This record gives sequence, C-alpha cells and structure tokens, in this order.
Amino acid sequence: MTHDLSRRRLLGLGAGLAGSAIFTASPAYSSGSAGLAESAGLAGTSSIAGRWQSSLVQYDSAYRLRYSEDAEGNRIPDFSHAGYRNGNRPIPRVRTVQTIGPVEGDNTAHLQAAIDAVGQRPVDRDGFRGAVRLEPGNYPVAGTLRLNQSGVVLRGSGDGADPAKDTIIRATGNLPASRDVIVLGGSASTGWRGQVPGTLTDITSEWVRVGSRSFEVADASGLRPGDNIILVHPCTDAWLASVDYGGTATDAPWVVGSQPITYNRFVRSIRANTVTVDVPLFEHLRRERSQSYLYKWDRAGLVTGVGLESLRVDIEFTGDPDQDEAHASVAVKIRQAEDVWVRDSTFLHFAKAGVETFETTRATIRNCRALDPVSLVTGSRRYNFNCEAYSQQVLFADCYASKARHAFISNGNSSASGIVFLRGTAEGSLASSEGHRRWSQGLLWDNHREIAPRVDLTLGIYNRGDYGTGHGWSTSHSIGWNCDTAGTKLVVQKPPTAQNYAIGCHGIVTGDGPFAQPAGWIEGANRPGLWPTSLYQAQYVDRRLA
Repeated sequence: MTHDLSRRRLLGLGAGLAGSAIFTASPAYSSGSAGLAESAGLAGTSSIAGRWQSSLVQYDSAYRLRYSEDAEGNRIPDFSHAGYRNGNRPIPRVRTVQTIGPVEGDNTAHLQAAIDAVGQRPVDRDGFRGAVRLEPGNYPVAGTLRLNQSGVVLRGSGDGADPAKDTIIRATGNLPASRDVIVLGGSASTGWRGQVPGTLTDITSEWVRVGSRSFEVADASGLRPGDNIILVHPCTDAWLASVDYGGTATDAPWVVGSQPITYNRFVRSIRANTVTVDVPLFEHLRRERSQSYLYKWDRAGLVTGVGLESLRVDIEFTGDPDQDEAHASVAVKIRQAEDVWVRDSTFLHFAKAGVETFETTRATIRNCRALDPVSLVTGSRRYNFNCEAYSQQVLFADCYASKARHAFISNGNSSASGIVFLRGTAEGSLASSEGHRRWSQGLLWDNHREIAPRVDLTLGIYNRGDYGTGHGWSTSHSIGWNCDTAGTKLVVQKPPTAQNYAIGCHGIVTGDGPFAQPAGWIEGANRPGLWPTSLYQAQYVDRRLA
C-alpha cells in the first residue's frame, strides 16, 4: 500500500472513526480526518523532531503497525477490540419512547415500572426497544433499578448537581446492606459454562502465541462462523509450575483448578480444522502445560444492548466518610451483559465502585466520574472503576476518579482480559491502579494521569505476593503506555512465561516493587515524544485500515 493510498483510506474512514468517540471524547483529539491521522500516529515521524517509536511496535513504510517478539514469543497484543461492538460501531443514540419525572418519596417502583414497560416493547431493526428519559429532578431510590431486558436505555437530563436541570438518583438507606443502585444486565453469573451439545473440541495447536487469532482444533464440524465460543485453558500443575505457582510469597501457592484462563470469542472463519476468532488471545496456550479446549456457548441469560446515560447517582451517607459503610456499595454494576455502555455520568459516595463489570464483554464506559467514595480505607473498597471476573473487551475512556484506593483496576483474576483504560485521570490516589490479583491478562493503561497522589506507588503491573489472599502475579502481557504518575512509582515486573511493559511513561518507572521479581520491559522512561501518543488509538486505526 502506498503512503497516498493509506492516507486516502484513512480520510475515507474519518466519519466512521469520529463516531466511535475515541477521537472525540477529549478536546485533545480532533474529530476531523487530519486529527485522526495525528492522534493515530499516521502523520509520520521522520519530519517531526523529538518524536520516537518503541522498538516493540512501530510504523513501517506503508504506515502499518509492525510488532517485534522476544525470545519467549512475547509481543504487545492488539487492544483495539475493546468496547461496545468491539469498536466497530459507535454507541447508538437510542430513540426516547417514554419520559417521566420524579414522584414524592421512594422512586424505585416508579422508575422500575417505566424501565419494565419499555422492556416489553418489540425490538426495532437495530435490536433496541427504546430509551426511558428522566426529566431533571431528585429521584430518591431505596432499592435497586434493573435494566434486565435487552435493548433498553436509561437516560437522564444531565449529570450535574442542580436538580433544576440535571437528573439525580439519590440512593437512600441500606436495604439490602451494601446493595447495587443500578444493575445493567442479567440476574446471576453463569461463568459462561453453558455448552451447546456436540461442540466441545480440543485445541490441538502445540503453541497458540499471545496475540494469535487462529489455531487448530481436533474437530471443527460442530462450529460455524458467527458462533459465540468459550476457550478454556485449564489450570494444571504443569502450568502452575511454569508460573511459580503464582509467586505468592509467604501465602499458600495457587492450586490445580484455581485459575483457568478463559476467553469469550466469536468464530470469524473456519478452514478445515483451523478456527479464526474475532479478538486475539492475551496469553500463550502451550499444549505441553495444559490441554485447552473450546465449545459453543448457549448465551443463557445474556442481556445485550443496554445503556445508561447522562445522570448522577449520589449515595447518601451519614457518618465519617472514612468510616461509614451503612449505605449502597456500587453505583452501577454491569453483569451478564454484552454490548453495553455507560456514558456522561457521575457517581458519588459508593463504598466499593462507581462502575463495576462482572461477566461482561464489549462494554464502553465513557466520560464518567467516580468521585469521593465513602468507606473504610481498606481492602475491597474504593475500586472506583473496577473489572471483576469474566470481564473482557471493556473500554474505559476519559474517566475521572478521586480518592480511590485502586482507581482503574482489574480485580477479575485469570478470566479477565482485554481491558483498556484510555486517558484515565486519578486524583488523590490512596493506592495504585493495577492488575490486582491472580493472572488477569492484557490490561492497557493508555495516557493514564495522576494528580496529587497521596501514596508513592500509583500504577502496578507487577507481582503482589502475599497481598490479599495469595494475589501473586496480578497480570501478564499488560502495558503502561505514555502514562504520567506525577513523580510516583510505576512498578512493572516480568512474570514467568510472559512479559509486562512500561513504554514512554513519566515518573519513577522501575522493576523494584513490594516483592522482588525481574523487571519488566521498560523503554523511554521520562522521555517525551512517544509516537504514537496512544497505543489503543493507533491500533484501532490500523485495524480499520487492514
């Protein structure tokens, strides 16, 4: 491809890419075609003084990204599939079909009735039933609001503090204790275990490298393009031995069966017994260490196409903000859901999280604020933007956290992967954003920024040893890219069989963490001019140009 053709194709994609919001959410990125080229890194480097590229991912002469592998086969993964519809479509503006205002007293039943009424409407050709719009005002809510039917959106009038023009959900009381205020998705976790009969087959490739999308299976006859499949790498003694049984320091080591690596994917093509999936894998699958397998998932209970927009959730409390926990714990939980979004909203005074995902794929949380948590300053609290188990292809873009223990975090162990924190800002951090425990994979902090942190370690891509309950190696194949920790530590360490990276980051970038382990890949620390400035955006454009 010539340079001119590459540019023409980029310009032709301009409108669609601008709609994706990754280029328009921040004033620093233009929505026009020139801004796309600039922010993606396609404007070239040789003529721009002071800019440099990582040795691990660079543009070639055709302005396509090229990656380097190390001797262990480690390479930087492609994170560009994170978000609603894998970033292939913009978040929709779903038509309002019902508008309501607040009533006196508890509004839980009032709001739920409107949500349920829209949930009974037929879906349109795009799969949506419609949006409930909440007029400005205060809406006291003593229970939990549930968007549990596909294609339903709850939309406020603004996320500010003025009830004359904004929509304010006031979470009152503590019944049940430590409840979720709003739940998007299904009622319970399935762990993606429902197998369609006749589809279970072993992966027979001896080594599926990190970043791969294709592999051999024993029998592909039960699979079809478009199938939603689950890949499982069992947690065997051979795999555990290869990762030092988790590296848990003085705690008990991880045990067989405790940390299966799990991926939720769609089949893109099948040729003989070679299967190609939609999203790359974020870990090596070595057959000598574990016999991996896959099956078609029955998608039981899954809720799709739900959204929350333009409102404020303010959780009421009465005591000391560093002690009181007699109130709702999570402002918004996304659970058992796919292709879901939360945008342009603010969440205050939660104990655990402003937004938390669990068994969630292809979600976008954009332009949201999780502020001023109220709780003890201790474990399992103040995870402002939090991904729990079975969270995959989740994008947090232009979000802001304050007074967090872990502002942008994966707490989801070996079933969590492909999570992007894009242009996140943490103010007054009380502990680090991080991979938190037990081998989450493929986390990207891209242009993360700290403001006035209150601790000396604010970004951890590392081993957590005996922290928690044997957290050990918290993450693998994860990256800090062009981050600024405001003079505090970014700790990056190399796990056995894998790698972690800190590229173009500013602060104290080091492999010296709480637990002694080899340093990860550190490149260009405190060197300005990293190009592309955003790895996620560059990978997104590169994929769309392919």
